[in-house]
Amino acid sequence: MAGKKLTGVSRKLRNDMTDAERRLWSHLRASQFGGVKFTRQFPVGQHIVDFACRSLRLAIECDGGQHCAETDAPRTASIEAHGYRVIRFWNHDILENTDGVLHSIAEEIALARNQRR
Repeated sequence: MAGKKLTGVSRKLRNDMTDAERRLWSHLRASQFGGVKFTRQFPVGQHIVDFACRSLRLAIECDGGQHCAETDAPRTASIEAHGYRVIRFWNHDILENTDGVLHSIAEEIALARNQRR
């Protein structure tokens, strides 16, 4: 039952993306970023990550003002327990420093590819 509930929540989140998520998705969609396939609002365990590359086990979270290290730490640990590496970016950074964020994601992709060899 939890799977169906998360699917509905994922669908709603895909339809109600933030500006930062929309900006990042415009670069990640359709395997156009380094040939890596990302999916958006993907369930991992009991959580939904903003973007995920399933083949490299990489999760990207876009954080707004409601996020902080203390409350996000258990969520990150839970996602990592499912074998994903979680990287987080503030919405402001995505909107104001898109190239820097994309550079960081490219570095994480390269690292994940090297670890899979």
